[in-house]
Amino acid sequence: MEKKKILIRIGSLRHGGAEKVLVTFLKNLPKDKYEIDLLLNLYSGKYLAEVPDWINVLYLNKGEMITTNRIQDIPKKAYRVLYQNLLKKFPKILYSKILKNKKYDVEFAAIHGMRDNILNSPIQTSKKIVWIHNDLRKTEFHNYTDQEIRKFFGFDKIMVISEHIQKDFESLAQNEVEKSKIVRIYNPLDTEEILNKSDASTPLSMTNHHPSSIIHHPTFVSVGTVFPQKGFDRLLMVHKKLLEEGYPHRIKIIGDGYDFENIKNLKTELGVDKTAEMLGFTDNPYPYFKAADFYVLSSRYEGFPTVLFEAITLRKNIIATEVSGVNEMLENGKLGLIVENSEEGIYQGMKKALTNPESFSQYQENLKDYQMPFNLENSVNKIMEVIDE
Repeated sequence: MEKKKILIRIGSLRHGGAEKVLVTFLKNLPKDKYEIDLLLNLYSGKYLAEVPDWINVLYLNKGEMITTNRIQDIPKKAYRVLYQNLLKKFPKILYSKILKNKKYDVEFAAIHGMRDNILNSPIQTSKKIVWIHNDLRKTEFHNYTDQEIRKFFGFDKIMVISEHIQKDFESLAQNEVEKSKIVRIYNPLDTEEILNKSDASTPLSMTNHHPSSIIHHPTFVSVGTVFPQKGFDRLLMVHKKLLEEGYPHRIKIIGDGYDFENIKNLKTELGVDKTAEMLGFTDNPYPYFKAADFYVLSSRYEGFPTVLFEAITLRKNIIATEVSGVNEMLENGKLGLIVENSEEGIYQGMKKALTNPESFSQYQENLKDYQMPFNLENSVNKIMEVIDE
């Protein structure tokens, strides 16, 4: 049987949820069935090393992501943008020069930002798929209008990762054909891998530095790319307020991103450098999860925060702001504490954890018998069905 030829497009493979999910999916595909070209705008990122070697990785630019506006970086940054925009405007150049006129059966936008790149493909016969990981009404750079979201119906299939996003798209579908394009698939998540990796030795920084100290201060951990979206600024403000009110505790933020320096500076300005730690990116955050007393999701918006499923897998006490996906994942508050999406909400949740920790025992009971609503195999199989049908 001839292998199906697939083109997948994404910006880079840096440390984000969508990037991790894509790589998990690729690692679990049968290699005898597909021939895959993965085209990156920028050949960089922590997950590059995890891409299976049978997948052909192509790129438009190479090097690390430029997140600063330093004078010396501007020419390089400008060149990358111009080059990418040129290839987006004249896709025939991209398809003939970089993709060598290959005829793909399937073209796949792995994130919503690749919408126009795939829809403008000169290949008329390919099946076109997009994977939506975010609530498009509330994205960092671009709040999508109904009219903008309607453009996604140019795809043959629209894969969405939560009920909230599914309903949004369905409300804009103008007929049954369009409605049938929308398919909800939970993100492939390797729960076995999470459990195994969490058994690595607990990082020293999670113990209170002095093995002899008897006093244990509750630790709150939060994991995510350091963007304004994740609300780490709100988390630090709340941390400071609770310390001032006499509730000792610690905060660990795990992740990297363009806002890292700003959040680090805020931490110093607030005078909480001794009690709040920013640990940067790690490819294994799970021992930190495991050693913490509470997991906090302080996000301003999300699509479907996969990180919560990781916290659920490790049976953590969870405090989460009410953003897209949270009610669905925490079963409307059965598996964790859902708080108002504000600084005040996070404050109330963390204060409850510090003053009344036994109120979390009910969540622990519910988590004990909880079965994931999906598994890795089901998710991968569902995506393969979308590709194959």
